[in-house]
Order: sequence, then structure tokens, then C-alpha cells
Amino acid sequence: MTTQPLLKELLTDPRVSKDPNQHWPAWTNGDISPEWPLFTWVAVRNMFTAYGTDHKRLRSLVAKAFTARRTAALRPRIEALTADLLDGLAATAPGETVDLRERYAYPIPIQVICELFGVTDPDLREGLRDCVDSIFHTSADPAEVTATYARIYELLGALVAAKRTAPGDDMTSVLISAREEDGSRLSEQELLDTLLLVISAGHETTVNLLDNAVHALLTHPDQLALVRSGAASWDDVIEETLRHRSPVASLPLRYATEDIETSAGITLRKGDAILAAYAAAGRDPELHGPDPDRFDVTRAVKDHLAFGHGVHFCLGAPLARLEAAIALPALFDRFPRLRLAAGEGELQPVESFISNGHRALPALLHG
Repeated sequence: MTTQPLLKELLTDPRVSKDPNQHWPAWTNGDISPEWPLFTWVAVRNMFTAYGTDHKRLRSLVAKAFTARRTAALRPRIEALTADLLDGLAATAPGETVDLRERYAYPIPIQVICELFGVTDPDLREGLRDCVDSIFHTSADPAEVTATYARIYELLGALVAAKRTAPGDDMTSVLISAREEDGSRLSEQELLDTLLLVISAGHETTVNLLDNAVHALLTHPDQLALVRSGAASWDDVIEETLRHRSPVASLPLRYATEDIETSAGITLRKGDAILAAYAAAGRDPELHGPDPDRFDVTRAVKDHLAFGHGVHFCLGAPLARLEAAIALPALFDRFPRLRLAAGEGELQPVESFISNGHRALPALLHG
């Protein structure tokens, strides 16, 4: 679904589920092979694929990691990490190209989410990153899909085992010990899949937000000038980037629990799979007028669904916005002559119809 009103309608309709085990016949009938590139996205058992009371239970446990107080408390760490990265970039020789996605957009969110969940081992962190990259690689061949599926659970199992032996002041330890008021707790599979969700979604989307914001400003110098003059704010940049180039382009999957007649006159049959097209909704001409493809930080209506909508709205949205609000002005203040080192046609998108960013973002820091 690609128009924003219709997508909002379906994201809040109680007749739309995210649980394939209850509501997708192709899944329950065994028609979906483990070699399918989106298999992991459907097979996981966490709040991402939960429905009804199960979703409420799982979300309430994860929400403890992303309270307003805990998010605000991360500001000094994000500022320190940003400063360290900028110092490292500043050592780049004049004329030397740097990949800002790899050297700046990636390290901030992955470091923050790993510290939040107690992933301190460098090898474990690197392994998780490689697996997450593979999960978002939606054109992966069957061998990569099955190998990644096995490897990710091996790594997450090692993390849980380490935290059971030596619990720490981190959210993995909290999730292991957390119980709901009724005495229920995460099953072992729910625990592993919840960690997979928060670690992957907790960095990949922010990587793309930073990547896309930097790219948009460098390719629209008039918009950057508005920010530098004070005519627009960095919050304007963030929200327009989320609208103009959603970090998640499309997100699988939802399922009709019964026949649904939508307000747009589209009929969904019970068991139909639904793909939420967030990037397309952000450029809906019915909402954004005749120029939805134009990046405009002064745009009056910046409504978007980049973080979802309804009961599945992204818990980490405030953290992503905070990271961007710190990282973006710091980068452009430190390197006022920053420019891209590649033409628009030379930049390649990541190989994914889910993740919406560039494979690399080469730049010259000193003009």
C-alpha cells in the first residue's frame, strides 16, 4: 500500500495482523521456503510479528529500553562518540576521500545500540553487523539466507549465555530477567528474536537517516544554506529527510485476518499479504502536492510514516531523532567545506527493497 491515507488506515485496522502463524495461509501451509530472502522477517517471534495481546506483552518488555528518561540519558555518550569520530575524520589528508556512511553514519547508531544492550565483544559486534547487513540484503541467494539464519542465532545465543553468567547494567540482562505482572516472561525464542529486532532495527534505520540527510544537504546546497542561516532548523532537515527518503522503503509483512473493503475501494481478501511502502507514502502527491520528490526543508507539511504508525510505531524513533540531531550539525560545523566525491549517477543503493540508503557515501571533508 503506497498512499499515506490508505497505509495509515491499514496500519490501525484491527483486522490487519503481523502474525503469519495465525493469519498467513502460505506460511502455515508450508509454502514458504527457508531459502526465501524474506524468511527471517516472517519467521521471527517478537513484537515485530506479534498480534493482539501477544504484541502488547512483548512491546511492554522492550519499551523499558527506550523510555524518554533512558533515551535522554544517552545524549552525553552520543555527543562523545560523535566528537571522537569527527576527530578521526579530521586527520584525513586534504584531497583524500572518506566514506561517510562507513566512517560516520554507521558507527554512531551501532555503537549506541550495542552499548545499550551490552554487546561489548568486538567480534560479536562485528558478526552481528554482518548478519544484519545480510538480513536486509533482499536479493541474497539461498545459501546466504540459510547461512545467515543459522549464524545470527549462534551469535545471539552466545550473547544471552554470557549475560546469564555475568548479568550487567544493560537491556539484554533486563530482558532475560524481566517478568510481566502476570508472571510471564520471554520464551527463549522470543528473547533471541527480540534481541535480533532491537539490535538490527536499532541501528540500520538511523544509519540510513544520517546517510540520506547528509546526501540530501550536499546535493541541495540551497537547503543547507537555509539551515546555516537559521531560516530552517536541523529538526526540519531530519523530518524532511524521513519524508523524502524513508530509511525503510518497504516493510514486510502484514496479513488480512478477514475480508477488508478499504476506503480507497480496494478489497483485501482474508489471508492476503500486505507490504507497507513507507518511502512511497512519504511522496504521496495527494498529501505533499505537485512536488513530492523535491527535498525542501521549509515544506509546510512534512507528515511521514517513516517510523510506522499505530500500535507498531517504532519504539526507537526518539533515539534515532536524537542521534541525528547531534550528529548532523556536528558534522557540518566541523567540516563547512564538505562535499560529495562522486556524481549522483555513481552512487549505488544498498541491495535491498527494505533498507533505503547508499552502499557508500564518498566525500571530501576539506572541499
